[in-house]
Amino acid sequence: MNALRHFLLAVQFFTRVPITGALANWVGFSPAMLRASAAHFPGVGWLVAGVSCGVAALALWALPDSPYRPLVAAVLATVASVWLTGGFHEDGLADLIDGLGGSMQRERALEIMKDSRIGAFGAMALVLALMAKVALLALLGSLSAPVMLAALAGAHVVSRGLPLLIIWRMPHVGDSASSKSKPLADAISAPALAAAALWVLPAVMLMVWALGWWPAAGGVLAAVAALAYMARWLWQRLQGFTGDGLGAVQQVCEIALYLGVALSWGWK
Repeated sequence: MNALRHFLLAVQFFTRVPITGALANWVGFSPAMLRASAAHFPGVGWLVAGVSCGVAALALWALPDSPYRPLVAAVLATVASVWLTGGFHEDGLADLIDGLGGSMQRERALEIMKDSRIGAFGAMALVLALMAKVALLALLGSLSAPVMLAALAGAHVVSRGLPLLIIWRMPHVGDSASSKSKPLADAISAPALAAAALWVLPAVMLMVWALGWWPAAGGVLAAVAALAYMARWLWQRLQGFTGDGLGAVQQVCEIALYLGVALSWGWK
């Protein structure tokens, strides 16, 4: 029952799914519970993947046969994921790029990231990220519907598991008093990482089954490479992570997985 409460807390934290009233009272909240809920972040990815894949599959089935059908399905799937999460991770990407693009000084960059207004760097990053998602998903959809749906499901789950490694290995930086992500930084245990891996493993197996070993491996390896790059960048510029940084890592790993699958497909 505690695991269910922690999962529902993660859903409440990362999505628009209403958890209110008696259910919210039963779930409860504390910094310790939020730390424990980190194990279920990839589980939230399954929820987002289910909605996005459902929308994409419906669009691919209902729309007339056309070369543009995968593109429309990719757009609608992306809209569904953004709506369900409230653009939580996309907002983190925009804020991080605004901060790191706006100043080379660490403290000034952190200050810029707290500003709720979006700047030129953040706007460009957000537009390019959404374009990359839609374009790559449309490309995968042009190969076949199962390829698109398997990559979509795998990306949403895997990309929400990989940032946990940054929480595990890096200190939290920024304004600890007002940061929503600070409780996550206090401790993340090996059992929590193992539980997160149990959420991720079925997604990888689904990709292997639907795509084949090589495209699935290419996608996962590309996502891991993106994680390594983002971790190095965060360490060089901030000497740690922020909540915005974690959101940016999720976005970059998601896009990298789509790209890895697409690049590996020709070598299948």
